[in-house]
Amino acid sequence: MKEKKELLVIIPANNEEQNISDVIKQLKAQRIEEIADLLVIDDASLDETVQAVESEGCPLVKNIFWLGYGNSLRLGYKYAVRGGYRYVIQMDGDGQHDACNIPVIYRKLKQKSPGGECPDIVLASRFMEGSSEFPISLLRRAAYAWFRFVIYIVTGRRIADPTTGLQGLSRKAFSYYSEYQHFDDQYPDANMVIQMLLLKFQVVEIPAVMHMRTGGQSMHGGLKAFWYMCRMFFEIPAIVFRIKGLKIDEGAGLKDADMAWKENEISKG
Repeated sequence: MKEKKELLVIIPANNEEQNISDVIKQLKAQRIEEIADLLVIDDASLDETVQAVESEGCPLVKNIFWLGYGNSLRLGYKYAVRGGYRYVIQMDGDGQHDACNIPVIYRKLKQKSPGGECPDIVLASRFMEGSSEFPISLLRRAAYAWFRFVIYIVTGRRIADPTTGLQGLSRKAFSYYSEYQHFDDQYPDANMVIQMLLLKFQVVEIPAVMHMRTGGQSMHGGLKAFWYMCRMFFEIPAIVFRIKGLKIDEGAGLKDADMAWKENEISKG
């Protein structure tokens, strides 16, 4: 019987037939399966993504209908909750996130601060000292600067890479995300960073190794980038109002991890 790990690596994928095989091969080549279980979540791909994953023998969940990037991740969080995992690391299926980051994020999730606390969320950054070189366009550079500014104004925290998709989550964090209306169903980026900081979850950043996409199409390409920015423009104030104004889930990040876990188990019945 295969030994169950405490770490689950979630890989959402939509029309990534050009990249997903190489992602899985890299994870296996770097022996990530020795420390983590893998799970690809196919979001109703119209290409050969499913066949590519199956040919690599990687565990797979298939969405019959397109649910969106955020909902695919949330499905992975629910899988992790049901499976009793203690940690989750999410990485994209487009080849931008190098597998070498996984052990580093995993160690950081388990590393205690001087105050004796472990991080709830580890953001793997493209823009810190020690990160690999990652060229970006002037337009994206401006968007990242705007997100950094908004996060600092709202939370007082400086976040170098507010839109990174490569993240590690503690049980408390992914259990919270798995619940209804706790996670953006389409574009979970800076809005979720703001939410979790305001809720007092422990968020840290570490430098990461990332690569440019070499094939396929980004979910932020074309007009999608416009809708993405519109969504952020309205959703960030809504999150701030919900937490600071209505006091919904205020202090959720301060709950004891085991207590949060027990409450989640009770809510499942």
